[in-house]
Amino acid sequence: MKIKSFFYIFLFGIFSISAYSQNVKLLNINQLNERIKNGKDSTYVVNFWATWCAPCIKELPHFEKLSAEHKSEKLAVLLVSLDFKSKLNSNVVPFVKRKNLKNEVFLLNESSPQEFIDRIDPSWSGSIPATLFIKDDKRKFVESEFTYEQLLTEYKKL
Repeated sequence: MKIKSFFYIFLFGIFSISAYSQNVKLLNINQLNERIKNGKDSTYVVNFWATWCAPCIKELPHFEKLSAEHKSEKLAVLLVSLDFKSKLNSNVVPFVKRKNLKNEVFLLNESSPQEFIDRIDPSWSGSIPATLFIKDDKRKFVESEFTYEQLLTEYKKL
């Protein structure tokens, strides 16, 4: 009986982890561009970050607060992790769960950093945190860490 109970608990754990990992999706630059182009939101704030980047981690709550405070607006905050694909289940998913991130979280599935960096913004040196603001045909790229006030100011400028 104990073995049977353990087996069911084990299966429940596996399915719980699998179900949760669906909250962090792999995507490439083409898919990101399609998500933005075909999305129902009019404003996008796309933050590029990683679990190993201290300034990135420090500013993540600001993006959560921005989307929570502006949920009545057509705003989508997309958090795009630049962690290695191999770290999806070992680092990124547990991190997202531990930080209780509510925004859409993706892991960038690209093999050539210089190629995707240039496609996001040619001025990007590749350092993170970095954030892309998009509203209609306007795009603004900022390669630095934000305080909440700075993030809000950039958002309102669009």
